[in-house]
Amino acid sequence: MVAVNSMKEEIIKKIEEILKELGVENPNVVLDRPTRFSMGDFSSNIAMAYAKQLVKKPIDLAGEIREALLSKNIKYLTKIDAVAPGFINFFFNKEYFGDNVKKILEGSDFGKSKSLFGKKVMVEYTDPNPFKEFHIGHLMPNVIGESVCRLLEASGAEVKRVNYQGDVGLHVAKAVWAIKNGVHMKEAYAYGHKAYEEDPLAKNEIIEINTKIYDKSDEEINQIYENGRKESLEYFEGIYEKLGTRFDSYFFESGVASFGKEIVEKNIGKVFEKSEGAIIFKGENFDKKLHTRVFITKESLPTYEAKELGLSKIKYDRYKYDKSIVITGNEINEYFKVLLFVMKEVFPELAAKTSHLSHGMLRLPTGKMSSRTGNIISAESLINQVKEKIMETYETEDEIAEVISLGAIKYSILRQAIGGDIIFDFDKSISFEGDSGPYLQYSAVRANSLLKKAGNTHLDTECPSGWKTTDLERMLERFPDVVSRAGSEYAPHHIVTYLIELAGEFNSFYASHKIIDQSDPTSPYRLALTKAFAEVMASGLNLLGIKVPEKM
Repeated sequence: MVAVNSMKEEIIKKIEEILKELGVENPNVVLDRPTRFSMGDFSSNIAMAYAKQLVKKPIDLAGEIREALLSKNIKYLTKIDAVAPGFINFFFNKEYFGDNVKKILEGSDFGKSKSLFGKKVMVEYTDPNPFKEFHIGHLMPNVIGESVCRLLEASGAEVKRVNYQGDVGLHVAKAVWAIKNGVHMKEAYAYGHKAYEEDPLAKNEIIEINTKIYDKSDEEINQIYENGRKESLEYFEGIYEKLGTRFDSYFFESGVASFGKEIVEKNIGKVFEKSEGAIIFKGENFDKKLHTRVFITKESLPTYEAKELGLSKIKYDRYKYDKSIVITGNEINEYFKVLLFVMKEVFPELAAKTSHLSHGMLRLPTGKMSSRTGNIISAESLINQVKEKIMETYETEDEIAEVISLGAIKYSILRQAIGGDIIFDFDKSISFEGDSGPYLQYSAVRANSLLKKAGNTHLDTECPSGWKTTDLERMLERFPDVVSRAGSEYAPHHIVTYLIELAGEFNSFYASHKIIDQSDPTSPYRLALTKAFAEVMASGLNLLGIKVPEKM
């Protein structure tokens, strides 16, 4: 018996056998999903790929492959079409989709695979700096990073979530200076940065404080620093809990600085060079597309670049990862190009395992934020604003409003391909209609409500006599392929697109069929199909880090 989830592999295997018999040594067979269900459940252009080699017309080769496949009596295949100019389209029978529904209801593994089983993947994301507010810009890497982690886990990988935070450096010194001068920590960084830029005396004091933080030579500075760092990290933990994120490890600049400095100093002459008391990487000498960056300052302090270089080795020593993914904003793309090049020179085996995934900015209609000027919107503020708007619009409870608000924000971040900027639209984000997180949540709640109403009514996964396969069943069947693609491409937006289409199919099904009807012999199967939808929708939303509320 051919298992439901191996149908694709079974068809590919049979086509490979046929092509080998025709004289193709190592055929590469690919099955794609047609854009319209009317064109089949799978399609292949394999005949066009090998027609020239076999000296045949593509449509003739397609017909030949079709006839050979029909003779093999592959389970579940009800029809195979060969169409111009040489496509082969495959159609599954209703039993296939019925068995697929049964598989969904059997457990929580539908959509999961073992393609990355045995692989250890480290994902670094969020990376807020102590002494600064957790603003809406931090929501982007957090939401994207968490979803990427869940997609990788769905592919069988062992995922380590890590967070790298800048707890030392000039930005911290600016904040400590401001706190020392009586400024509240929430405003400290912006105040200190302004003083650094405009007041030469303050600038010298901040540079001195920066050195003292590294060497811990001043008791007053140590106390301000430790208290501020502790307060910041506790504040971040509260936000992670709200967002549904947990980290396996936290790395700090203070813990990697000395090692990073040591690596740079060991590679002077090979990768780095001295310049006016500092140690730099002169990128233009290696590649015209690169630029010069300072790795150790003239005060003999390691820069962010040196620390990041040390971090790459420290992370590997802790987890021995097969793959390391670093998620940041795209404003440091050029910086990362330099860093990855330097890493390739110093730690070539680690550079080969490292990928940089960059995203755009999350903006409000009011424009760009800046932590240097103090013109920022905190993550908590945005969540609360959305929650208040939901409560005003739909008069729902506080707890449910928060689940919906987080769904609205996460959906807005994940709905498009990673890389571009996002303008957050309050009204569209909370709409229960169309392209929004609440629309998906509402569709899942509607299905759960139907199932609750049905009570102990028997669910039947056997296709009833005379049943005609629906597009909802066809959409459900595609979920594992979508998860696989989203995971391999680190692209959660594929899940979003799929779920919107799936919700649309369910709502059409709901509008045109009476789900609960004791007089209708197909009702038990309709209920099973409704439950399968609810399961897949919940699984898909979970991959996005979005919860399904109890009611809406």
